[in-house]
Formats: sequence, structure tokens, C-alpha cells
Amino acid sequence: MSSDYKQNSLSLTDAVAMGTGVMIGAGILALTGQIAELAGPWFPMAFVAGGVVTGFSAYTYVKMSNAWPSAGGIGMILKKAYGPTTVAAGAALLMALSMVINESLVARTFATYFMRGLGMEPEGWLVPAIGVGLIVVAYLVNASGNRSVGLLSQIMAVLKVGGIALFGIAALWAGGFSFEATGSAETGLGGFVASLALAILAFKGFTTITNSGAEITDPHRNVGRAIVISIAICAAVYLLVAFAVGASLPLGRIVEAKDYALAEAAEPALGRIGFYLTVALALVATASGVIASIFAVSRMLAMLTDMKMIPHSHFGMPGTILDHTLVYTVVIAGALTIFFDLSRIASLGAFFYLVMDMLIHWGVWRHLREEIGARGWVLLTAIGLDAIVLGAFTVMKWQSDPTIVLIALAGMATVFGFEHVFLRRNPPADDPHDHGQATGRGGARDEQAP
Repeated sequence: MSSDYKQNSLSLTDAVAMGTGVMIGAGILALTGQIAELAGPWFPMAFVAGGVVTGFSAYTYVKMSNAWPSAGGIGMILKKAYGPTTVAAGAALLMALSMVINESLVARTFATYFMRGLGMEPEGWLVPAIGVGLIVVAYLVNASGNRSVGLLSQIMAVLKVGGIALFGIAALWAGGFSFEATGSAETGLGGFVASLALAILAFKGFTTITNSGAEITDPHRNVGRAIVISIAICAAVYLLVAFAVGASLPLGRIVEAKDYALAEAAEPALGRIGFYLTVALALVATASGVIASIFAVSRMLAMLTDMKMIPHSHFGMPGTILDHTLVYTVVIAGALTIFFDLSRIASLGAFFYLVMDMLIHWGVWRHLREEIGARGWVLLTAIGLDAIVLGAFTVMKWQSDPTIVLIALAGMATVFGFEHVFLRRNPPADDPHDHGQATGRGGARDEQAP
């Protein structure tokens, strides 16, 4: 497997471009309206609070990646924390699925903005058809090799970060730096806290960098640096654009146009030309987001296969495991794009990601914090913040859409059940470099229940 990866093929700039590519592609474009629906007029602050929670969360990934940079970063962290167990494999698969879910979220967002740019209502079969078309194009770019992904990610990252930031500044200027999205939020504090689940989802693209650790130059330093830089850039862009949208549209209109809020905010602030420029920026942002996400998740699935934590079949396809996982990634993302709308895709991704994130922090706190020099209180704070946000989000979704809560629970139960059966039938050999093999006091530890 190691021969399938090219060390030093991604620079620090490439890594930052990939991280911002995934985050901005999904975050500000796909989720602004959904966050406003939950948080009310405080939705710009939801991005700030989400960034703070993400900062605590990123601490674990930075510490682990600095110690053990890996092409399957999340899988590596979980295996070192828990050993080759159901918990490690199930949580890693949840992360991979949440990344695939992100691809379908961004692909449908691309389709929504594309149709708005043509003056069409984003509905009907054309939305999933265009989304699947983007996923196929992203597959072709990824299949052409790392250098194409890195160079394209850099170009698109500069275009969209600069362009979306200019949109925010211009919209605020045109709106006289006022804030039109005022009014009382019906959901109150609970809605605001629940909205942080989606805000956190808007930042989760930093894990793309973790999953490409073995291919980044000087990874022991640059993986952590790339994560911090990406989160900082995205937090600034999110806050700027959220205020710009709030300066152009009343809250009710933002919620009504939640799937294409930036395009809707552009026209009253910047005119018809501004509208079309914003649509163009959205298309660049979402396209690069899908390309970067597919790049990362295919590598994570390949690493999990190499770790013997998930099954693999080539289905008669030629090439390496990495080639096969690239195909699996786009097929699953395409299916989700067809069968789920934006709101449910985002909710499912939030459930999977937050559960996985808590399992990572707990495993590192319990087994690895001393070895990597991590502060225990930071890890426990990350767990607590995730738990509060997940609880509030679950309550809100249970009230508005209980079906997606049941789908998420069934999905997680299926993942852990599947991994339990698979690992019992195909027990991986113990790796002496995995650090979750003992409690430190009581000798060999039992497998952790999720």
C-alpha cells in the first residue's frame, strides 16, 4: 500500500488549499441558510462559536498528526487509541461516511447555484443529475494524480477565498454596514446551540489535511500548521460573509432561500452582475470542495483497507486498492446525492461526525495523551462541547424531522454491527505500535463499546 502514496507530493500550500477547499465549499454556501433557520438573527455568531468548538477539537488531530502523520489520519488515530477493535473501525467508517456525505452535500449545492444562475428553480430531477455529473468530473480529476489535485486546489482556493471575501466586503458596503436579518429567534438558546452542529460541519474539512498526512512535505510540522491556517482563514471568511448576507436580506428571506442564500443576497446588494459573479464563485467553490473531499476520503478508505479494518473487493476492476476506493467513494456520494435533499444530508453528516469526534477525543485522552504531550483538560472540553451540541441538535431534529434522527441511529448501529461481525471473522494482527492495547494500570483492556 505504501507505494500507492507519493511522499512530499503535497506542499503546505497544497494542504491549506485542500482544507479551505472542502470547508468553504460546504460551509458558507450550503449551510448559511440552514444555520440561520436554527439560530435566528444570531447566525453569524454561530460560525464564531462553531469555530471555537472546532478549535478545541482540532487540538487532538494536530497533536496526533504531529506525532504520527499518516495517509489514513483518522483511521490511524482511532487504531492507536483503541487498537484493532469494533470501536476504532466503526468510528473510522463513520468519519469516511461523513466525508462522503459532505461530497453529496456540496454536489447538490453546486447544482442548486447552477440552476439559479440559469434562472431556474432548483428542484426536480435536474438537481441530483447535475450533482452526480460534478462528482463524475471530480473523479476524473482525482484519477489523473496528486499533482493535478494539488495545483487545481491551489488555483480554486485563491479564486474562491478572495472572491467570496470580496463579495462579503462589497455586500456590507452596499448595505451601509447595517444588519437586516433582525427579529426574534423562535428556537432561542436551544436553536442557537443546535445550529453549532452545522457550523462545526462547516469546519470539518480540516480533517482532509489529517487524512493526507503521509503525502505532505515535512508532515510532523506542516500537517498541524495547515490545519490551524485553514481554520483561521475559514473562520474569517464565514463571519464576513454571514454579516454580508444579513446586511442584504431579512431573516425570513435567508431561511426561505437557505439552499442558495449567497446568490439571493448578492442581487439586492450588488445588482444582477453581482448575482452572476456570486453564482460563478459558488460553482468554483463547490467544485473544488468535491474534488478535495474525494481525494481525502478515497485515501482514508484505502488505509482502512490496508489496516484490515474494512473489507475490500475489486469487483473485477484493474488497478490498486486506492483506485478502487476512489470508485467506491464516488458511487456512494452519487447515490446520496440522488436520494437525499440538502437539509437531510447535512443533518446526517453532523450526527456521524460528532459521534466519531467524541470517540477520538475519548480514546486519545484515555490512552495517548501523555505520549503525545496533550493537555487532558482540552481533550475533555472538546468532548463536553461536542456532547452539548449533539444533544441540542438531536432534540431540535427530533421535533422537526424525526425520520433523519432514526436514519442516523440506524446507520450508526449498522456500521458498528457490521464492523463487529467483520472483525470477529477477520481478526487483524495486533500491531505493537498501536497504543490502545493496555489501560496502563490493569494490563490488557477489553474492547470498548461505542
